[in-house]
Amino acid sequence: MIRILYQLVVYLLVPVACVALGLRSLREKNYRGGFAERFGFGASSAAPSIWVHAVSVGEVQAASELVKELRRRYPDVPLTLTTVTPTGAARARALFGADVDVRYVPYDLIGSVRRFFDRVRPRIAVILETELWPNLYDECGRRGVPLVLASARISPRSVGRYRKLASLFREALSNGIVIAAQSKGDAERFVSIGANPLRTYVIGNVKFDLHVPADHRERGAALRTRHAARDRFVWVAGSTHEGEEQLVLQAQAALRAAGVDALLVLAPRHPPRFPTVAARLQSAGLSFVRCSTGSSATASTDVVLLDSIGELSQYYAAADLAFVGGSLVPIGGHNLLEPAALGVATITGPHVFNAEDVAAALVADGAVSLVQDGESLTRTVLALASDADERRRRGASGIAVVDRNRGTLERLLELLAPLLSATSPSPSTTR
Repeated sequence: MIRILYQLVVYLLVPVACVALGLRSLREKNYRGGFAERFGFGASSAAPSIWVHAVSVGEVQAASELVKELRRRYPDVPLTLTTVTPTGAARARALFGADVDVRYVPYDLIGSVRRFFDRVRPRIAVILETELWPNLYDECGRRGVPLVLASARISPRSVGRYRKLASLFREALSNGIVIAAQSKGDAERFVSIGANPLRTYVIGNVKFDLHVPADHRERGAALRTRHAARDRFVWVAGSTHEGEEQLVLQAQAALRAAGVDALLVLAPRHPPRFPTVAARLQSAGLSFVRCSTGSSATASTDVVLLDSIGELSQYYAAADLAFVGGSLVPIGGHNLLEPAALGVATITGPHVFNAEDVAAALVADGAVSLVQDGESLTRTVLALASDADERRRRGASGIAVVDRNRGTLERLLELLAPLLSATSPSPSTTR
């Protein structure tokens, strides 16, 4: 009964989603492409492919090393990467170019899912973190496609909701799905909703295996020079949301009032908000430059508005301090590991439920400061701005936490190898 109800709900919701998508595309050009892909249409793969799904920008970034390693080990097997958002698709194309087929994942309609499978012909499906789609999972089982949930997680607060819907996934969970969980707790929660214990593994979080280019710090130093900030206190507020920019700007004002020669790099999470944030900076009378125009800061500039995609990591490398957004508002927090891996002391808000284990590890080692509101953000920024030794200590702790938790990617690849061996060419031994 619940499966019939699910199909009915999906058929009712998809037209609503299409209208919402159409209306949004009137305001945001990046939503105008790939509409047919959401119904399973699109070009056909030249051969059966490896399929990786990463829902948005953060997951695409986390999947980047996995995708690169799969391409290296299985060079003759096409690779398809699906995402949900235009920003995720844009980031994937920037990372992989024509080497990877990037498209939108279809709506979870039976017909759309089957058209997608007919075109992509996946040999294996690897879904980053936890995306649960009954019809998609069933199609994997129907076609005998191995399905792996990689870096899979279920938060304690959501396990009850999943348990109520377990009958939609019970057959797939108990038989066909390999769970590669982030932690022992995640694995136990998957088993509690019906996952097969014999196919449930603890491998860790693939986000810890992020690659830091050897010249990243040199690029960061070059950015400081470009923005006349070699001797200024530079802090980056990354992936901010509505309700956070105001608090960040209050902290910046407090720094300047305290006599700190501070430059703030402000990076809103979503591109459609770039003009809104720019207008807010202008109305506040702040001196700012927009990266998208190619402008550079001067010694009197208050804010660099990072209104482009794919450059945040380089600006973290230029920073003395980082604040990671989506955490002072209940979004769940964004990637704390990017600044930590670069040895940058980092601040986050209390809402970090998207990656509680990562946040807990970094906070426990003193790499990340957890603040509760705008007032405590300002206090912490002021304290760290005047204590370079403490910033260096926290930065070193961040690198240590990241290095200690590396290895998930190799464990995941070892898990995928036997699943691919029956249908894929032998892995390349070229290094």
